[in-house]
Amino acid sequence: MDEPGRPTPNLSAVNPWLIAVAVTVPTFMEVLDTSIANVALRYIAGGLSAASNDSEWVITSYLAANAIVLPLSGWLSTFFGRRRYFLLSVAGFTISSLLCGLATNLESLILFRILQGLAGGGLQPCTQGVLLDSFPREKQGSAMTVFAIATLIAPILGPTLGGWITDNYTWRWIFFINVPTGLLALAMCAAVLEDPPYLKAQRAEFLRKPIRFDYIGLGLIIIGLASLEIVLSKGQEWDWFGDPFHRVHLLVAGVVGGLSLAVWWELRVDSPVVDFRPLADRNFAACAVIIFCAYGVLFGSTTTLPGMLQTLFGYDAVHAGLVLSPAGFFSLMMLPVVVGLLSRGVDARALILVGALVMASGCYWMSQLNLFISPWQVVWPRVVQIVGLSILFTPLNVAAYASLDPRLRGAAVGLFALLRNEGGSVGTSIAKTLRDRREQFHVERLGEWLDPLNPNLADAFGELRTTFYGLTGDPAGATEMAWQRVSDVRGREALSLAYFDCFWAFAVLALTLVPLVFLMKRAVAEKGAHLAAE
Repeated sequence: MDEPGRPTPNLSAVNPWLIAVAVTVPTFMEVLDTSIANVALRYIAGGLSAASNDSEWVITSYLAANAIVLPLSGWLSTFFGRRRYFLLSVAGFTISSLLCGLATNLESLILFRILQGLAGGGLQPCTQGVLLDSFPREKQGSAMTVFAIATLIAPILGPTLGGWITDNYTWRWIFFINVPTGLLALAMCAAVLEDPPYLKAQRAEFLRKPIRFDYIGLGLIIIGLASLEIVLSKGQEWDWFGDPFHRVHLLVAGVVGGLSLAVWWELRVDSPVVDFRPLADRNFAACAVIIFCAYGVLFGSTTTLPGMLQTLFGYDAVHAGLVLSPAGFFSLMMLPVVVGLLSRGVDARALILVGALVMASGCYWMSQLNLFISPWQVVWPRVVQIVGLSILFTPLNVAAYASLDPRLRGAAVGLFALLRNEGGSVGTSIAKTLRDRREQFHVERLGEWLDPLNPNLADAFGELRTTFYGLTGDPAGATEMAWQRVSDVRGREALSLAYFDCFWAFAVLALTLVPLVFLMKRAVAEKGAHLAAE
């Protein structure tokens, strides 16, 4: 044993870096798929003859399914054996990716995305466990840093890759590319992976006892999370609590009732599917809220920005992705700097505070843009936002587990991952709802000034009518075209203000994280700690 409660690494004859490559590739694919479809949503909706708003279910369904499996990954890994479960996950992810590419309508695509999320949910926790068991203690930090880079860069790189694939091939290839990569990863993992002796003994002991699974807790959590996703995605379309069919009321009852009963039940059973006891630790609770909100900002803005660029500025999918991509380079540069500061004894709370402020600054900068900007005027605010996320990402892992009872660490890792992924899902849904609501608001407010008594409108309308009359020679048609032009300008301005309001809301959300830092206890990384391990 290297530490109390931590098994000795399984140093097999296989080069550990070969194992690291084998397990990190499918994990990178799985995280990449959380964002690769962002810039292709309009193309997916058009290709499948679906409403543009409904296409965002392609993102939220995947994230929600992913979040459901994350807390179950430990139990499933023990039941099947980690190697077998990992291989099943890679195979299931690859097959469901193929089905996503072959989908003939939006409903089937959403179903296959759910299957993809369920299959891929266990890859991240299993990869972390494999890396810790494959490397000697002095090299585990390096291995985990590679893992952290992969999981942080994948969602940032996704829009660029997705845009390039969509413009040069079709949106279906953003799913098809997983097939050859998945088959290669499956072959590599089958060749090099092996469960260490302690896991085999643990599984044998587990199977000797009557198998108990918390079906009630899992059911309550699924009801709560599924209701939350549906109400956030469809609430605006159904007019929220004005819904005459009371669907929103029923879903809100499912959210409140499901999650409340889930917490009550999980605190009573001996083997909960999601153990909420780590939230009693002040540091862990604060870090859980911060990671939930931070990933909400990340995924909300990552979904909103490509839509804004394509709708208002006429960018194609490639150029929308390219605007997002420089942030990934700066994120890579920042991560080793943060790890170095932590290893030198810098308090994790200070870095979390700086990261939240920088992230808020980037979002606020984005909210101050207008319709007359160049690509680089979008690139730099995005860079600032992602650098802020990079600054707080690793310190959160230090602070979250600094004062936690080691016996709760396994449960805490699953809960932390659940909140992180669910934060991204909720952020995506809230961004869509906020954009739609604010667009309606701004259309009404701008319309208050569009009346014949406004001299500016009268002058502009007269010029437009004269121009269209000169082009058509039809006075009635020229008048109609002039009013249509005014309406189009009003709609474009209202939509731009709605997008900018979303970034303003993200900035406010990032700022609300600052007080939580002052509620946390001092957190300094111990020498040799795995700064990116969780």
